[in-house]
Amino acid sequence: MFESLSERLGQSLRNLTGQGRLTEDNIKDSLREVRMALLEADVALPVVKEFVDQVKTKALGQEVLASINPGQAFVKIVYDELTAVMGAANEDLKLNVVPPAIILMAGLQGAGKTTTVAKLARFLKERQKKKVLVVSADVYRPAAIKQLETLAKDVGVGFVPSDAARKPVDIVNDAIGEARRQVADVLIVDTAGRLAIDEEMMAEIRALHAAIKPHETLFVVDAMTGQDAANTARAFNEALPLTGVILTKADGDARGGAALSVRQLTGKPIKFLGMGEKTEALEPFHPDRVAQRILGMGDILSLVEEAERKLDKAKAEKLAKKLKKGKGFDFEDMLDQFQQMRSMGGMAGLLDKLPGMGQMAKAAQDAVHDKSIKRMEALIQSMTPEERRDPDLISGRRKMRIAKGAGQEIQDLNRLLKQQKMMSKMMKQMASKGGMQKMARALGGALGGKGPGGMPPGGLPPPGMPPRR
Repeated sequence: MFESLSERLGQSLRNLTGQGRLTEDNIKDSLREVRMALLEADVALPVVKEFVDQVKTKALGQEVLASINPGQAFVKIVYDELTAVMGAANEDLKLNVVPPAIILMAGLQGAGKTTTVAKLARFLKERQKKKVLVVSADVYRPAAIKQLETLAKDVGVGFVPSDAARKPVDIVNDAIGEARRQVADVLIVDTAGRLAIDEEMMAEIRALHAAIKPHETLFVVDAMTGQDAANTARAFNEALPLTGVILTKADGDARGGAALSVRQLTGKPIKFLGMGEKTEALEPFHPDRVAQRILGMGDILSLVEEAERKLDKAKAEKLAKKLKKGKGFDFEDMLDQFQQMRSMGGMAGLLDKLPGMGQMAKAAQDAVHDKSIKRMEALIQSMTPEERRDPDLISGRRKMRIAKGAGQEIQDLNRLLKQQKMMSKMMKQMASKGGMQKMARALGGALGGKGPGGMPPGGLPPPGMPPRR
């Protein structure tokens, strides 16, 4: 997400950071580039106009013009405005109510609403330890109820059966009663997809909202529709008192226009991003972190949070102890690393969250594509357990058998063997010098009550940039 915007903005801001002082002339050129970058990202025109006006007003202030590094000061203004446009900070769901907290999901047909219900249920169950029930009030799509039942079973949350012959209000009232009987913390209500111009369907969801009085009313919309997503959210907001927005298919949206337009046009916060098809692919939306990534500053906090959730700490400790004893990094270890890296979005996903590496993410995706990782995994899986633990056993005849078993050439296996030796040597050096512990301590210090890099929470200015006031 935001690849094109990040590339375009990055180039225009790099041109400015070398300036010894800011003048109205060189700011004008950069602002024109910023305006074009936002328009090409399909950001709504009123949002672009207000954004550029705000940046211009602040950039021409005396504090910036007199700054030691005015170019970097300008980058910080753009960062602050990006954050402000998207909502300043993540807004949590309001679940501090007498259970069950009711979440009503609304949206267009085909936006991925039913899948998002399952994703949100999994998020609340796993990350917030809530007891969650789901119910489908979609009486128009025959397969909707069965689809939600299947997804609920997959993510391990309770499903309240419903009948397409009944009225949505009756279905949900019964589900609320069931949630109380089961002492559930949260009840998520899936509704039929509808169009803002379909007055009959809009009247139905308004009546449902009035009857059940949900604590959260979330609008689910496809991020790939750009500023149309924001306009549709605004139309729904006029019909329903929305409390927030979930952008789906954000992983396929290279422009980011929806994320930069929704808050400004609706006044409602983006609460989550759907970042893939799997049920774990739902992330809280942090405007400050997204702004950092757009400007190539990375997103260390999200990377650390993801690592804490997804990486197997027991395996990491076992590997560290093994290396300390002088044992090598074998193919079993390499296979584990590949699998854990994939769980965190692969090489491109990791690079995208590291400061200054965003532009390398696409290159990494091309160079170290998932297919090449899978090819290496196939070679390792073609080895015997003894060969994985002792790569020195792999000689000529064994090489032929392993390569043939993986459907690859001996040259592919030779490259893998060379990589394993290099990684083993590097890991041994790190272990002998206490490198792993040093890295862990450094990371802990960087996050000790502050934002990434020891900066105050809410932003990661580039080197030399003044801290946020």
